[in-house]
Amino acid sequence: MFNEFLGLGFAVVNFVLLLLMYKFFGKTGLFAWVAMSTVLANIQVTKTIEIIGLTATLGNSLYASTFLATDILNEKYGKKEAKKAVWLGFSSLLIMVIVMQLGLKFIPAESDIADGSLQTIFGLIPQIAIASMVAYLASQHLDVIIFSAIRKLFPKDSQLWIRINGSTLISQLFDTMIFTSIAFYGVFPFDVWIQIFLSTYILKFVVSVMSTPFGYIAKALKPIDEK
Repeated sequence: MFNEFLGLGFAVVNFVLLLLMYKFFGKTGLFAWVAMSTVLANIQVTKTIEIIGLTATLGNSLYASTFLATDILNEKYGKKEAKKAVWLGFSSLLIMVIVMQLGLKFIPAESDIADGSLQTIFGLIPQIAIASMVAYLASQHLDVIIFSAIRKLFPKDSQLWIRINGSTLISQLFDTMIFTSIAFYGVFPFDVWIQIFLSTYILKFVVSVMSTPFGYIAKALKPIDEK
């Protein structure tokens, strides 16, 4: 049960750090969080773990936190700002892929100890990054659209949980389907791929539900630079 308990704690830490970024840096902090967590999640996803009896990829809770960040932006600053964050995350990931692929081409010195590890991690990144970028753009824009549509039906502050979970759970189903199909189908045996797909979405479902109280905190939070 170590991974399960650590995973819950890790998700809480991610949300707390997101709120701290928002508290101290306001809207800019949310933009920075989306850019940073998109890149880090795509590095973490190269590691597979065993959790709730299934094979899963690391990085799900960190990646899921980007949906909370864009939901906060949508809720407090509007759809335009949320879409800007989506494109910022996409651009950050694209730049990482280009820069690191060029960096891997350098011939390491005899004393180098890092090249092998970098090749292992970032050598997998192109296929994963392509999968992530396609899934990210599709699901995040879908999340923004669904969130705005749900807000028209459920506009009250007390109904924020409907907006957060409704938009995130639907958009992340598409995200998981697109990402796992491009990144892992054919890489792992079909039964492992199914496990990764199911476990990834289940974890995102759990993290989405866990993010709800943090969404309410962010709704009431007044960033330092906006007081």
